[in-house]
Amino acid sequence: MDLKQIARRAKQAAVTLAALDSRIKDKAINAMAQALERRASDILAANQADLQAAARNDLAAPLRKRLKFDEAKIEEACGGLRALAALPDPVGRTLRAVELDHGLELYQVTCPIGVVGVIFESRPDALVQIASLCLKSGNAALLKGGSEAAATNRILAEILAEAARRAAIPDGWMALLESRADVAAMLALDTEIDLIIPRGSNAFVRHIMENTRIPVMGHADGICHVYIDRSADIETAVRVCVDSKCQYPAVCNAAETFLVHAGVAADVLPSLAAALAERGVEIRGCERTTAYIQAVPATEADWRAEYLDLIVSIRIVASLEAAVAHINHYGSGHTDVIVTRDKDRARRFMDAVDSADVFANCSSRFADGFRFGLGAEVGISTHKIHARGPVGLEGMTIYKWRLIGSGQVVADYTGPDARPFTHRPLNKPYR
Repeated sequence: MDLKQIARRAKQAAVTLAALDSRIKDKAINAMAQALERRASDILAANQADLQAAARNDLAAPLRKRLKFDEAKIEEACGGLRALAALPDPVGRTLRAVELDHGLELYQVTCPIGVVGVIFESRPDALVQIASLCLKSGNAALLKGGSEAAATNRILAEILAEAARRAAIPDGWMALLESRADVAAMLALDTEIDLIIPRGSNAFVRHIMENTRIPVMGHADGICHVYIDRSADIETAVRVCVDSKCQYPAVCNAAETFLVHAGVAADVLPSLAAALAERGVEIRGCERTTAYIQAVPATEADWRAEYLDLIVSIRIVASLEAAVAHINHYGSGHTDVIVTRDKDRARRFMDAVDSADVFANCSSRFADGFRFGLGAEVGISTHKIHARGPVGLEGMTIYKWRLIGSGQVVADYTGPDARPFTHRPLNKPYR
């Protein structure tokens, strides 16, 4: 079966999924969790094969970290599936209800997007998250993982598809694509695929955007910042910075640059540098930073760098406004943090920073669909479209307008004797 046939089959399955009862979808997602647990040994064996191949091929260290799918990852994936199944169905929610006239009622109701093509690298857990989110939100999924995770992705897709089939989900709702040629072929299927979500490097995401007519949702970079304000608590600042950088440095919501207000630089930088050194973090600092701590002199490229590793750049800034200007110039619109005890300054920062996620006094690593309670995430969007930030269940739905009448025609509402509209809000959902 060629890709066009696979995509058309997914399109047909999406029609059935869009109207599927919530209980059937939730039963299938719980069955997926049970199946993953039952076949854990097969998954671990496949992942070990991928890890060995990655070592032979000198795969970059951050990608190798993402590739690992051990017992803890399986347990985490199964917990995520069960949490997702317990969430309300995002499909069929009434967003707005208005009476246009007596007997003429308008409803704005959520619905699935249709067929979603997702291209991702390294992380096999992404396949589980994406497939289950698509199913819960009534979307068919075409999944293209990286070749470095081929064996793990293959066994995971097999397990999930079989569990869903046994739970009465239509065949063809999910397909795993494995060749590089499939990516180019996907981009041409604008009548079969409704949305593309690329997860990868800046160059890769831009290539996708420039070579398809299909709408694209995603982010190119994760250049995240923590700004330590003049009124920051030093202990809190160090704690937030260390977690933002070190808790898992190989992901897009890890901090890459710390900005420090000049008024607290002498107090915070020695403590921060010591905490980072304990964790093996290389510091690249501006000229003013190197006057306080040992650091590699930073270059212009460092302010634009997504290290995805135990490296961080530090810049001293004169004001909150200078910090905002730096972030809006060099940042990627992903996640940016202020540490401050001044609520007004926190609000000013969050109002002015043009990013999908803006936080105060907490780690950038909270920028995650599961942590937000969205039922995991299919990706991160830094675009200014219907979904922004971690894209969970709600981001995987759009809406349609449903107008219920009783024989009304527009002619009655035009001309000198036009019947007036009532436009009265209705406090009831669409049934």
